[in-house]
Amino acid sequence: MIDFRYHIVSLISVFLALAVGIILGAGPLQGAIGDQLTGQVEQLRTERNELRDQLDQANVTLGDGSRYIEAAGPQLVAGSLQDRRVAVVDLDGADNERDDAIAEQLETAGASVVGHVRLTDSWTSEDEESARQTVAEGLGDKLGEVPEDATPEQRLARALALALTGSAPTSSEERSAEAVELEALLERFALVDVVTEQSFPADVVLLLGGPAPEQAAAPAAEGEEAPEPDTYVVDIEVQVAVAAQEVAEAALVAGPSAVSGDVVSTIRANEDLAATLSTVSGIEAEPGRINVPLALAARIADQVGQFGFEESATAVIPPAVELPPVTRTTSSDAGAQDTAAGDAAGDGATADVEQTDAVAGEG
Repeated sequence: MIDFRYHIVSLISVFLALAVGIILGAGPLQGAIGDQLTGQVEQLRTERNELRDQLDQANVTLGDGSRYIEAAGPQLVAGSLQDRRVAVVDLDGADNERDDAIAEQLETAGASVVGHVRLTDSWTSEDEESARQTVAEGLGDKLGEVPEDATPEQRLARALALALTGSAPTSSEERSAEAVELEALLERFALVDVVTEQSFPADVVLLLGGPAPEQAAAPAAEGEEAPEPDTYVVDIEVQVAVAAQEVAEAALVAGPSAVSGDVVSTIRANEDLAATLSTVSGIEAEPGRINVPLALAARIADQVGQFGFEESATAVIPPAVELPPVTRTTSSDAGAQDTAAGDAAGDGATADVEQTDAVAGEG
């Protein structure tokens, strides 16, 4: 058992140590500690001011760069899509500010936005699969030649592409009756929302993607591999882009800075898709928006690329191309040209026969 005197001695020792600390702190050590703390505070204050100056300078430099890009943008894109007609498709959600900024770049490039539609949740919802299948089956032979094993989503994607690009047989300035009918059908079954009524058949299709959809995958059990992310929605959006590229003169998929699981990254990660579909990332900022008309022009010129600042991109900016002037013909014009060519060939044959007869008569 501990003696009571031991407790007394311990308490006295504690108080003595406390007294010594107070005496030393108030006496000989006071100046040294105070000077050291003061020096550290001054050093931290100096470093803070230097970092603030560096941040201010970086912001100035960034602002100068942004102003330069904004000033150079019109010169870069001017005339790159002269007289081309563009149909815009919002793949996942509305962003009016983004859409207006990109439309401005397209107009600067000489193009015109002739129509704008937005896919609804019914286009990509798993709960609407049976409804989509019913609509796809009802399309019948309106889609032309389609593989027998085409999925309902592939058929609907082709229907949308034809609705956006189909022109009347007698006039390239008018949409075909089939195109108008297909768009009305897709709208009637709440698969698309028409943002802007389409005025002319489109030459090219611009597809705008949003951020990657949230992937609500169940956590893996202990000792098991994590499940693959759900790509159901993005895979359907990719089919819309594939159909647009097959039907239109060119198609382009553009979205914000690419992240894993979004439509741009999905295309870039697939070698076959990346060989036929062009993408642009970073459209939330001016450089990405400037790239949109340039990438469309390059795709019209059969140059495919993935443009942006990520590692998955193949170039920062699309190559400069010079497109030939737009010449619009109709099927009736083509038929008339073929008939005229046939008549010319017939006249030539008749002349040959007459010349042969003349030679024979001389003989």
